[in-house]
Amino acid sequence: MKNAPLRGIVSYPITPFQEDGRVNLELLRELVERQVKAGVHAIAPLGSTGVLPYLTDEEREAVTETTVQQVAGRVPTLVGVSSLTTERTVHHARFAERVGATAVMIIPMSYWKLTDAEILRHFDTVAKAISLPIALYNNPATGGIDLSPEVISKVLEIPNVTMVKESTGDVNRMHRLVQLAGEQVAFYNGSNPLALAAFVAGARGWCTAAPHLIPELNVQLYEAIERKELDRARVLFYRQLPLLQFIVKHGLPRAISAGLELTGTRVGSLRAPLLPLEAPQVEDLRRILVTLEVLRA
Repeated sequence: MKNAPLRGIVSYPITPFQEDGRVNLELLRELVERQVKAGVHAIAPLGSTGVLPYLTDEEREAVTETTVQQVAGRVPTLVGVSSLTTERTVHHARFAERVGATAVMIIPMSYWKLTDAEILRHFDTVAKAISLPIALYNNPATGGIDLSPEVISKVLEIPNVTMVKESTGDVNRMHRLVQLAGEQVAFYNGSNPLALAAFVAGARGWCTAAPHLIPELNVQLYEAIERKELDRARVLFYRQLPLLQFIVKHGLPRAISAGLELTGTRVGSLRAPLLPLEAPQVEDLRRILVTLEVLRA
């Protein structure tokens, strides 16, 4: 079996900002620490929630190093290293390896729609530049490129591409991937409202920003799946589903920032052009968090 070091709840920290617009590394440390202590099984900086495309190279490196240092080997770290060019992706992947990340994640990003050959060469070039396991990330809603199960199965032939994060929200993609790549393929769900269905389909983990607000419920769902307590898993899933649907509908950075602010953690303004949630949406989120007993009524 290929080296696939992730399982369970893979938590995606938001990148917080100071009032002057700089990345707030001290608060990032605090947020990461909260999630590790809450029992998540891995930490994944620089995903969609971490607003990777809006950060400079220097900021990305600071977030990577800060996160890996704070985790200190207690759980695996999966660092987002995606960039428009292969050269920059290699640069960030090498940096992540140098500072001690467990694995890296890559989503193809391009102004032009990439051909299958270009996608394969992109992953192969990065894979040859590092020794870490690589997670392929498929999320056409953010990356603009939809990788079919057939293309993904070809990328998985590259020796250290060992994991797939699938975020299309279509569980049939996962079934098809198993058909093509075999029962041992390590796939992870990145679509929050699909968490239960994906686990039932065989996902090894759930990549989510929800542990900022409801880590216990997230972890309990995975533990119920591990114990094959499907009835309990279903109850736990439907309890958290309104929040999962909300954060997807309104955008992860906006929704998670608003939720943290409601719970008393000041994470600063979002980086332009992103704007905060409007007041009616914040009130909707407040009601959801009251129902989940995160906030008092």
